[in-house]
Amino acid sequence: MTVLLLDPRWPEQIPLEVFSGVSGPVSYTEEVPVTVRWNFGDVIRGTDPSGAGLLVSTNEADQRVLERVSRGERIITARSRDDQLYIARQVMRRARDIGEFELLQTHKTLVPYLREEVAELCEVIESAETTRDIDDAQLVRELGDVLLQLLFHAELGRRREAFSLDDVAASFIAKMRSRAPYLFDGTSSMVSQEEQDRLWIEGKRAEQEQG
Repeated sequence: MTVLLLDPRWPEQIPLEVFSGVSGPVSYTEEVPVTVRWNFGDVIRGTDPSGAGLLVSTNEADQRVLERVSRGERIITARSRDDQLYIARQVMRRARDIGEFELLQTHKTLVPYLREEVAELCEVIESAETTRDIDDAQLVRELGDVLLQLLFHAELGRRREAFSLDDVAASFIAKMRSRAPYLFDGTSSMVSQEEQDRLWIEGKRAEQEQG
């Protein structure tokens, strides 16, 4: 009697814990890909006397999952589901689904909130005379507020099928590849600020020439 919660991003990554001490029969919630289901035939040994066996899902809110969890069944969760940034994205998605305020927002209407949060972040940093004097707990909260704005804009982009948070991250990586190539070429020695400035300007110029 076990529930296995996989990560919907990488459902093929099955925890090793499943390969020992889990009995069939195996059932799946409807969203679990067929390619994932193929992986279980050769690894599940034995039959659960109760007949409940293993339920595989990527959706913790599925009714079958909720029912079995409420009965106190064992739960195995893919470690990647505990990734805090992943959880934050899911929270933002949920907020957009059921929150009237979130549903009414656009990139433009969010600008005042972004300005406010950035200003509050700067205030926390600038109010301290030295780095040691910064209220780190407050700094984390203000950074979280700025992150909320980033997540919100990325979710709006995803809903428009224009871009996602992954695209935003990819844009950052591409920029650093262009302007700070030493981060990717195996360089292990300290890079001088003068060299950093030169490479940054050179990379930026190349980007502009490419349009």
